[in-house]
Amino acid sequence: MSKRIGTVTVLITNRAAQASQVNAILSDHGEAIIGRMGIPYPPKGLHIIALIVHASTDEIGALTGKLGALEGVLVKSALTKA
Repeated sequence: MSKRIGTVTVLITNRAAQASQVNAILSDHGEAIIGRMGIPYPPKGLHIIALIVHASTDEIGALTGKLGALEGVLVKSALTKA
């Protein structure tokens, strides 16, 4: 299966409740993550994680699916076609 490079944006609205679960999922999928940047945004009560990924669409789908299933977590991804 071919791999794609892309980005995954994770918006967390309740850091206290979700941080450990989000970090556990990211750790489980660490082989797909090239880079990670986390930024708190207090004016809106958000915590934003930007990921650069290199993996198959199935692997990226598994990662985003697990993250998106968490309450208070929104996930969006964009992948290259090549």
